[in-house]
Amino acid sequence: MRFAYIPPVLRVFLLIGILNCVSSFYLPGLAPVSFCEKGQQADKEQDVPDCRSEIELFVNRLDSVESVLPYEYTAFDFCSEESEKRPSENLGQVLFGERIEPSPYKFEFKKKEECKHVCTKTYSKDKADDKAKLDFLKKGMLLNYQHHWIVDNMPVTWCYDVEDGQKFCNPGFPIGCYVTDAGRPKDACVVNSDFNDKDTFYIFNHVDITIYYHMVENEAAGARLVAAKMEPKSYKHKSADKPDCTGAPMDLSNKFSGDLKIPYTYSVQFVEDQKIRWASRWDYILESMPHTNIQWFSIMNSLVIVLFLSGMVAMIMLRTLHKDIARYNQMDSVEDAQEEFGWKLVHGDVFRPPRKGMLLSVFLGSGTQIFIMTFVTLFFACLGFLSPANRGALMTCAVVLWVLLGTPAGYVAARLYKSFGGEKWKTNVLLTAFLCPGIVFADFFLMNLILWGRAYFGFKKSGIEHPVRTNQIPRQIPEQSFYTKPLPGIIMGGILPFGCIFIQLFFILNSIWSHQMYYMFGFLFLVFIILLITCSEATILLCYFHLCAEDYHWQWRSFLTSGFTAVYFLVYAVHYFFSKLQITGLASTILYFGYTMIMALIFFLFTGTIGFFACFWFVTKIYSVVKVD
Repeated sequence: MRFAYIPPVLRVFLLIGILNCVSSFYLPGLAPVSFCEKGQQADKEQDVPDCRSEIELFVNRLDSVESVLPYEYTAFDFCSEESEKRPSENLGQVLFGERIEPSPYKFEFKKKEECKHVCTKTYSKDKADDKAKLDFLKKGMLLNYQHHWIVDNMPVTWCYDVEDGQKFCNPGFPIGCYVTDAGRPKDACVVNSDFNDKDTFYIFNHVDITIYYHMVENEAAGARLVAAKMEPKSYKHKSADKPDCTGAPMDLSNKFSGDLKIPYTYSVQFVEDQKIRWASRWDYILESMPHTNIQWFSIMNSLVIVLFLSGMVAMIMLRTLHKDIARYNQMDSVEDAQEEFGWKLVHGDVFRPPRKGMLLSVFLGSGTQIFIMTFVTLFFACLGFLSPANRGALMTCAVVLWVLLGTPAGYVAARLYKSFGGEKWKTNVLLTAFLCPGIVFADFFLMNLILWGRAYFGFKKSGIEHPVRTNQIPRQIPEQSFYTKPLPGIIMGGILPFGCIFIQLFFILNSIWSHQMYYMFGFLFLVFIILLITCSEATILLCYFHLCAEDYHWQWRSFLTSGFTAVYFLVYAVHYFFSKLQITGLASTILYFGYTMIMALIFFLFTGTIGFFACFWFVTKIYSVVKVD
């Protein structure tokens, strides 16, 4: 918790150092793939073994901002490649629900294709199965479900103009769109004035793909792909077997009742671009997201709060607390001792075991586990090891760390519980292993059995020694004023930490629920440090006020003071749901709030643990430097 007392000048250097991580380098260890023209492949393979001429396009799950429920590509009746084996997915991809599959869209390097036929889907009005497939496809268009295609581990992006002449590159594109009964185009239907028939769906059955590459200076290395862009289009081909990619859009009217054929086609071209390097090929996607200015505003807002709190804590430490300690240590006579007041008066009760010590120790053990996991994950993400190019790496790292950090969680819970005077160590071990991890990571409860054995060493250690003795009889706590009562302090204590993170929280929720790409891990790591400092300082500040009011019940209060930030997070998530999201349907709503409650629980344990240990350090320090009887 020493971050709370870094001088302002050192804080500036810390800020500069961390911000260097914002422009993080490309993922270490991810090898580029070289591509050659088909005729040159045999010659190139002698120098470059992995030189390829065929470019594979993979498809991922489909998702929507209007529904939390994702669907695999094969759930819709699109052109599929059933004979090929799907690539293996890591743990993080599985947990995030990614389902990457091969597709029939295959290209040869530098070979241009125009309106190439992929497949034709036929729907008969007499077949119930065909009708169900078509209805499901229409439902997907109505809810604006998005394709996610991948070429050479890059998202195939749809770039279009937005306000102020800027261009936004979306790593997905819609199945189609819908024009309402009133003639109002929804979602992507606004891009084409030909989409104007009322109560009609328009399916994007054609894509124009442009693949950008650059030739490596060493000619033997071939070419590397640096961007993949596409534009979805809709064509009602005159002949399904011989498409021409001209004419009116492919409409699916709700009033239509006959047989229907939907041909799927694509065009592809290759463009050389020597300005883009392979290591920076994701930049055009990330730069199109106008977040940088807002992120700087968030950082400055958080720094102002931190500096304000640091000044308050410094004033208490350097002036008020220093004077208190000097005055208390000058009281030598019995008469002076009888005149004790303020926080020294409760020295015999301040380390009294708290109520529900078992539950608090379990929370603190799990909070320690979350804190270390978050710090290490964000540190590696800041260095570039968990960049978006390495799909699923962020979640894989977090889950593996969570499991491995069961040892310190069990140790902290066990030792604190012993310090609280607890004797039911087996119950403590079981609750640490299953209470919080069981709620959040039910699928991984077997891995947390390691806590049963490892937490044993926490009880072998001696209990944490306190600098003063605890009285046999608890001291009567005097009547408290309104602002020193527990509830007002807890409510006020969570406001400042939440004020440091709420802007960053908006982008995190966008990445989870609005399917936007999050990449500014340098900013996130800096906000993490600021949150750590703010929670510590706010809790220490309130802890001092309560001790001066002769209220020695600091353990639960310190945990709940900073942990109450999670309540503000929950309120903000509710506001975000109603103001920013377009989620419809009972199932999606239940899933949203179910996942949000889990996130709030994790955040509660995380911030509460920071507050407790900050206050514990503060109380231990101040009572170890005063003379007591």
